Amino acid sequence: MANNKKILMVVTNGQEMSNGHFAGIWLSEFAEPYEELRANGYEVTVVSPKGGESRIDKNSLENDTIPVGWQEIAKLLKNTEAIDHVNADDYDGIFLPGGHGTMFDFPENAKLHSLLRNFAEDDKSIGAVCHGPAGLVDATLNDGTPIVKNKTITAFTDSEERGVQLENEVPFLLESQLREQGAAFVTADDWTENTQTDGKLVTGQNPQSSVNVAKQLVKTLEG
Repeated sequence: MANNKKILMVVTNGQEMSNGHFAGIWLSEFAEPYEELRANGYEVTVVSPKGGESRIDKNSLENDTIPVGWQEIAKLLKNTEAIDHVNADDYDGIFLPGGHGTMFDFPENAKLHSLLRNFAEDDKSIGAVCHGPAGLVDATLNDGTPIVKNKTITAFTDSEERGVQLENEVPFLLESQLREQGAAFVTADDWTENTQTDGKLVTGQNPQSSVNVAKQLVKTLEG
């Protein structure tokens, strides 16, 4: 059991796409890892690029309804702290849930990249699932090397993006971009669980991978 260990969870503020749909956070990719981390005794702090609300993507809900078991957890998304106030030294690990919103406000966020650089350089645990690895795009080590270079990772695949017909709504295809930055990218069949662990970097392909990513992240934290 963890002992007063702290995890930073960075969530998207979201953005409306050109088709009119609001790309927000995918609820299960937040709630399931949150539950798993808390069950293992971790304190979780939720922040976002701008602070304030992290809107839930309606596509991640059934009948626009938050499941009863997640209603308290979902309240944490209503008024998040801004990422600018975060000090990496205060946390043992970082986790990036997905949702298409991350494709818009994670890749160019200098503070997020700074935090990820600190975690990577200090060999601390980094977890991300589905579109959460968008935060790793253009994130580098101190010497300019992409954090994902030569790392075995996964994320929402180009095939899955085309499957949901949003390949023309996102700024780039996540799998392709991570491959371009030198990642050893591992794909599984669409919508099947796929978790990859390389050192203390843990990534998952899709919502089906959320629980296992959190479980593997705990292993890196306690190993």
